Amino acid sequence: MYAVIKTGGKQYRVSPGESIKVETIEADVGSTIVLDQVLMVADGEAVNVGTPLVAGAKVSVTVVSHGRGPKVHIFKMRRRKHYKKSQGHRQNYTEIRVDAINA
Repeated sequence: MYAVIKTGGKQYRVSPGESIKVETIEADVGSTIVLDQVLMVADGEAVNVGTPLVAGAKVSVTVVSHGRGPKVHIFKMRRRKHYKKSQGHRQNYTEIRVDAINA
């Protein structure tokens, strides 16, 4: 069984028991939250696709940790113009563990 959920402007394919890193969710570590933006639920051969959301479907997850991703280096340069700009970015994330999918 798996589901496609939407959180933080992105879509993720999740199964019970797996951990994924998503955009930051304001919740305490160890707390259980329910994600109700479920786009699709598949159980074996039975596939239920929402228009755009599956009615009544929920995915319960547990917040495992919060953290920051690897550093991404941004470097801009214009040749022969004495212009150089260097910048870095680290994206915040929340790691969640999928407990159950309720279709």
